[in-house]
Amino acid sequence: MRRMMSCLAAGTVLALHLSAQATGGGGAAGGSTGGSTGGAGGTGGGGTTGGTGGAVNPGNTGGGRQPGGVLDQTQRQPNFERQMPVFLSGKVMVDDGTPPPEPATIERICNGGQPRPEGYTDSKGRFSIQLGQNQAMMPDASTGGFDNNDPFSSRSSIPGMGGQRGISERDLMGCEIRASLPGYRSQVVQLSGRRFLDNPDVGTIILKRLGKVEGYTTSLTSMAAPKDAKKSYEKAINALKKNKEAEGQKELEKAVELYPKYAAAWFDLGTVYERNKRVEDARNAYAKSLEADPKFIKPYMQLAGLAAREQKWQEVADSTDRVIKLNPFDYPGAYFYNSVAHYNLQNIDAAEKSAREGLKQDESHRIPKLAHILGVILAQKNDLTGAAENMKAYLQFAPNATDAETVRKQLSEVERLSSASAKPAAQP
Repeated sequence: MRRMMSCLAAGTVLALHLSAQATGGGGAAGGSTGGSTGGAGGTGGGGTTGGTGGAVNPGNTGGGRQPGGVLDQTQRQPNFERQMPVFLSGKVMVDDGTPPPEPATIERICNGGQPRPEGYTDSKGRFSIQLGQNQAMMPDASTGGFDNNDPFSSRSSIPGMGGQRGISERDLMGCEIRASLPGYRSQVVQLSGRRFLDNPDVGTIILKRLGKVEGYTTSLTSMAAPKDAKKSYEKAINALKKNKEAEGQKELEKAVELYPKYAAAWFDLGTVYERNKRVEDARNAYAKSLEADPKFIKPYMQLAGLAAREQKWQEVADSTDRVIKLNPFDYPGAYFYNSVAHYNLQNIDAAEKSAREGLKQDESHRIPKLAHILGVILAQKNDLTGAAENMKAYLQFAPNATDAETVRKQLSEVERLSSASAKPAAQP
């Protein structure tokens, strides 16, 4: 058992390393309407969320129907393989009849895979998007990278690299869209069966408030920014969208000089520094962002990601504790990092609590690693049945993960020990 636990502990460090794509490396900055974007490179958390960090910018402007013209009867027949742009528009409203308090992300989910951000609502809750074409957006930190369940994921969206020009009606099978906003749950709109000439208006998507949420993915300090600072920030966003990073950095530095409380600009500046391996500058920028707006969640996620890569587990626990307190509903990546941190701090009960709560919140299985870390924890607590169940769940939702073979070996060892303990003792 001791040998197995050593193996599992090593696997936990590996789990953390792999999840860095959900937290670390800043993404492109967001738009001027919807706050800052990108917190984490390739997703997140949360930027999401760091362990999950970040994400967010304003929506696209998309068109309405496909270009008109006279169609013959052949063209009117369903053609599931024909490639065409797909535009969608609509509105997002809270269940009390008001627009969302901040820009909501319009996400697409296909075949139960990872949510993919497609655009954002404006101040009145309206959105207009073209599926698969939002090159300005980075995945939310809490969403991983490549998703085998997503029919769009294998298509490059980088200009000049074979970017997607259209999709087929078959690609929409098993897909749906929803709105995403911390503290709310969204209705979903099914895309299966949609035709290219259908009305692009999907109607109103209703958000239902989950409970009191104090933390947000955009900073309210942006509204108070003076005109010149906003202008520099907008220039920075446009430059970063065009991969002109030096120009974007210069404009962000100008924006925070003009308005030191510009939390969104500090955050995006931190992501630029982080991508360029300027770790201390990034850390300082995130700290400045939180100094300006302590309820801005994304900097906490990025700081957690930086601390995790340095194995500063108490800092990881502190940052993610703050995220969970500000918003306990929408950052499963924060629960994952919190669980890993407490596991490495030998706070096993706290680690288990975070992993279980994260799994409860992660209905879309955006962070499969939650099941793995819970499996490791339960193995250490000698709950071999529970350990095996969670390791199997991880392999089910992430069968092609880089560490899948390592987890299969861990599962095999857990099952061997479980089988051995179930055998009756030999009679004397």
